[in-house]
Amino acid sequence: MTYLSRVRINPLRAASRTLLANPRALHGAVQAGVPDQAPGDRILWRLDTDQPRRPQLLVLTPGKPDWTHLVEQAGWPDAEGEHYAVRDYSPLLAQLALGREYAFRLTASPVQNTSKPTGGSTHRTRTAEELQHRSYRLPHRTAAHQLAWFLDRTTRWGFTVPEARTDTPAPGLGTPDGDGEAAREVRITDRDRRTFTKPGTRTPVTLTTATFEGHLRISDPDLLKTALLEGIGPSKAYGCGLLTLAPLPGTGTAR
Repeated sequence: MTYLSRVRINPLRAASRTLLANPRALHGAVQAGVPDQAPGDRILWRLDTDQPRRPQLLVLTPGKPDWTHLVEQAGWPDAEGEHYAVRDYSPLLAQLALGREYAFRLTASPVQNTSKPTGGSTHRTRTAEELQHRSYRLPHRTAAHQLAWFLDRTTRWGFTVPEARTDTPAPGLGTPDGDGEAAREVRITDRDRRTFTKPGTRTPVTLTTATFEGHLRISDPDLLKTALLEGIGPSKAYGCGLLTLAPLPGTGTAR
């Protein structure tokens, strides 16, 4: 059984500052909350910082988790109220149907694969055959290219994004080629770039992310279910890929 959790984080505590600043550290804290993980189990998480004084951690797990350690280290262990909530994910999955519409949020790492990396290289000269098969993963850094990355892939994730009803594309958020394509019901609400190191190495890892929010329409319930459970895009261990759905504003229920 799959569960979606929401954990309150106290940003004023020392442990919280470490977790909020370092995706690798937060990944470790998330893993510690799920006992008896089976090989291949996918855990997805996302840090929502809309309210900087009350950030929230969302986690999708294949088994029922326990977040007591996070509350004790980075929450308000002695305060009143609900420190974390754990909900069965099955009712949402059962509602997925062709044509239904939801509000959504996704933090992802938009990337491109290229055979021509930028910057200098200290590696040996590669043969023509190696160069033909060697691929490098580079992040999209502009909002326009990040948005295009997202819109180009929605159908493979089982949904489409309807055309915007009133708004025109904001400056810099049209299609990269300027082809005049209609604006869609999606916007980038946050962009970030963080650098950290993995254990046992001094090589830095740079993570470039974009948070997308908007309105989707289901085109393939099975593909969308897979995207919800397995995540979208790379860097899932570092807080990317968790797509969440909610009723459309003003409707009270999903359409």
